[in-house]
Amino acid sequence: MKTAESPDCLIVTGMPGAGKSTVTRLIAERLPRSARLDGDFISRLVVGGRVGALGEPAEESARQVELCNRNLCTLANNFADAGFTPVIDWVIPDRAQLDFFVSLLPARRVLFIVLAPGIEVCRYRNTVRDPRERFDFDGYDDLDAAMKRELGDVGWWFDTAALSPEETADHVVREAGMEAAAGWLRPPGVTW
Repeated sequence: MKTAESPDCLIVTGMPGAGKSTVTRLIAERLPRSARLDGDFISRLVVGGRVGALGEPAEESARQVELCNRNLCTLANNFADAGFTPVIDWVIPDRAQLDFFVSLLPARRVLFIVLAPGIEVCRYRNTVRDPRERFDFDGYDDLDAAMKRELGDVGWWFDTAALSPEETADHVVREAGMEAAAGWLRPPGVTW
């Protein structure tokens, strides 16, 4: 993972309960210069008129998700330009959203990591976390199928079911450049 002049951008995704928040925090702590960008936090900057990612009306929900994505990428570019490795924590449910991210990060090598401990592990982890951090979600089967269909051939699908958050972060820091190599993403026409 590059951390010098033009740092990589890590996008860590997965279903609710996959461990994104904990793992991205630990990854960022292990890198010499990093910034953790939490999509949930960025989306909650909208206070008046906020519509969540699965909220209604659907058109406004989609508009606010796009705004969050733009803000995450703007922050990632700003931090990377200053020499910090951006570590994005956000649910990327499909290829269109991932392609949108990549298009907004044109000067970056994007390492895409899917924390994939399995549906049952995600459900369990979601139930045992602090009630303020739980995400009421009943769409695990649909989201899992959609992510595998849309994103199954991209990035590093990392089964973390048997690993602690610390072990997961250690593996990502050590191996992301190699494991996510097939998932290096770049906009058309950009080479490194």
